[in-house]
Amino acid sequence: MYNDVIKKIKEYDTIVIARHVGVDPDALCSQLALRDSILLTYPEKKVLSIGTGSSKFLNFGKLDRLEKVENALLIVLDTPDKRRVDSLDFNQGSYTIKIDHHPFVEKFCDLEIVEDDKSSTCEIILNLIFSTELQCNDSIAELLYMGIVSDSNRFLFNSCGADTFLSVSKLLSQYSIDLAKTYEKLYLRPLNEVRLEGYISLNMKVTPNGLGYVIINDEIINQLEVDSASAGNMVNNYNYIKEVLVWATITEDIKNNQYRVSIRSRGPEINRIAENHNGGGHKYACGVKTKSLDEAISIMKDLDLLLQNYKS
Repeated sequence: MYNDVIKKIKEYDTIVIARHVGVDPDALCSQLALRDSILLTYPEKKVLSIGTGSSKFLNFGKLDRLEKVENALLIVLDTPDKRRVDSLDFNQGSYTIKIDHHPFVEKFCDLEIVEDDKSSTCEIILNLIFSTELQCNDSIAELLYMGIVSDSNRFLFNSCGADTFLSVSKLLSQYSIDLAKTYEKLYLRPLNEVRLEGYISLNMKVTPNGLGYVIINDEIINQLEVDSASAGNMVNNYNYIKEVLVWATITEDIKNNQYRVSIRSRGPEINRIAENHNGGGHKYACGVKTKSLDEAISIMKDLDLLLQNYKS
């Protein structure tokens, strides 16, 4: 399969790389790393990594301006379903490739590589580079390492197997990565976000079934002077609360007229509930964007019932 990807990359002079809406480090780092690797290997090609960026990840690298192209190779990363692809016009491509590590949702590309046993899409891109003629350098290696670390929550998730550590070990042995600076890029945050974390800890409601959740409205966001996406970005910080098996943040996003629901689990699989509310993600880490607080509360009720059945 990896060789099929390289064959198509060689075939096209113009390549557009996209990923899911609501950018996160794995999605961003995988598309930047793949773009830079292709350009390093085939400098004559035009390769664009597109999508809506985030001020939180400005120091990761620059995305490309969206341009009108024709007969391009379109590569979609870290996205299981077509409706969640960010900023990509499928009419501009004559061949499409999907590379993803989420559980399969739907086939929407000509060639699809779905490895849901991998820690991250960056791990798949790393294996693609190691298995083919694609080239790498220190900056590409750093991007891939950041994506793997972020999506595995610093190698804490079960998605990290022996192959993950072997690939990362090979990466670190062949390329120079300043680990301290890399972790600083990922985890340095302003004091206001630390105070938001304190607010979440103090105000989390916990049900008898083991669901923990907090509602963060626009008033709190303005009071603490944080971004509406901040709560979702720190949801992994609550992994090991003894009384909580599933936890979620519900954050009001006035600008986009929606509520962001970020969900994590240390027990039951939760992605089906997210999918039932037009969201999605992994079995134990997923999210939903909804227009109403009532629906967000409905998701909490579904999760609580899931936990009740799981515990019984």
